[in-house]
Amino acid sequence: MKLLFDTHTFLWGDGEPERLSSTVLSLCQDPANVLLLSVASAWEMQIKAQLGKLKLKQPLARLVRDQQRANDLRVLPIVLKHVIALQKLPDYYRDPFDRLLVAQAMIEKAVLLTRDTHISQYGIEVAW
Repeated sequence: MKLLFDTHTFLWGDGEPERLSSTVLSLCQDPANVLLLSVASAWEMQIKAQLGKLKLKQPLARLVRDQQRANDLRVLPIVLKHVIALQKLPDYYRDPFDRLLVAQAMIEKAVLLTRDTHISQYGIEVAW
């Protein structure tokens, strides 16, 4: 199964795994699952870090690289079909990063790992 991290889920998994649910931990530890981090989440983290709204324990590139090595994390690029899928999304929520993650989860048939309850309104598979 493909598992797409929401930004907060990725950060908690790296630095505060006790904040993750037992369901998310179990899914992430199952070697049969594919762990995905969207470029949208990397972009969001970089923006917030540069604005001083997010304190990363190490540079973003190293953080992602370490997770790629330790957990076989794959980076999911943003491609045109993800962007085009945004036009079909109802306007339940306006956060552009979350909306892009929803579109990517739909197109890639991935489960979105998120604690954000509003995302389930989009009819995608969510796990927490």
